[in-house]
Amino acid sequence: MKPLLDLTGKRGLVIGIANDKSIASGCAEAFVRCGARLAATYLNEKAKGWVEPVTQRLGVEWIAPCDVREPGQLEALFDEVKRRWGGLDFLLHSIAFAPKEDLHGRVIDSSAEGFAIAMDVSCHSFLRAARLAEPLMTDGGCVLCVTFYGSERVVAHYNLMGPVKAALESATRYLASELGHKGIRAHAISPGPIATRAASGIERFDELLERAAAEVPGHIPVEIEDVGALAAFLVSDGARRITGTIIPVDGGQHLFA
Repeated sequence: MKPLLDLTGKRGLVIGIANDKSIASGCAEAFVRCGARLAATYLNEKAKGWVEPVTQRLGVEWIAPCDVREPGQLEALFDEVKRRWGGLDFLLHSIAFAPKEDLHGRVIDSSAEGFAIAMDVSCHSFLRAARLAEPLMTDGGCVLCVTFYGSERVVAHYNLMGPVKAALESATRYLASELGHKGIRAHAISPGPIATRAASGIERFDELLERAAAEVPGHIPVEIEDVGALAAFLVSDGARRITGTIIPVDGGQHLFA
């Protein structure tokens, strides 16, 4: 009998590695350590130089460009998955974006264009990716995304991303419901504050990190390895009867108002 976290033979696509400190990087390392075969993406040629050292170190089989705002790139990515592997077992979506002027302002002042961009990149692209993954997951599978507790509580300076992440979590539940009959599961992982490149765009994020470390029961900040451990479990056969969840990896921060 295989260990519960044995991912040997499973094929996974990781969208969102930015560098060695990104959440997607921590997840990719956990997948590889459990035996999975991986493909990964990079945003553009400029970003490729930061992504390749991570993917080469981990032995990722292949990488491809993926800017979800560029017409046809997401579709081309999944065409490449089909050409190379013929199928897919799991998908991690770990990308988010909002224009700086909208992210740093009040939610009520956000522009229609900025709100639409944030929703498209951070939420709707997850739905698009799941739809493209669906025909490749002929034996079932798992799709994961990354959220934040600012979706359900007001977090200072998180601003526009709060409503956007709330939409992402709702979308995850609907995915789980709509794809469950095909054996495809869906989850949103909700890490506590982590000092990633994406998080650096949030004003006074260092204060959020300090407050989180002070508030959690163990007073130990969350690391990308913690997120990776959960992600590996969720895509494993050990989680085959779990779907539609929003799971915190925050050291217990969600316990407090």
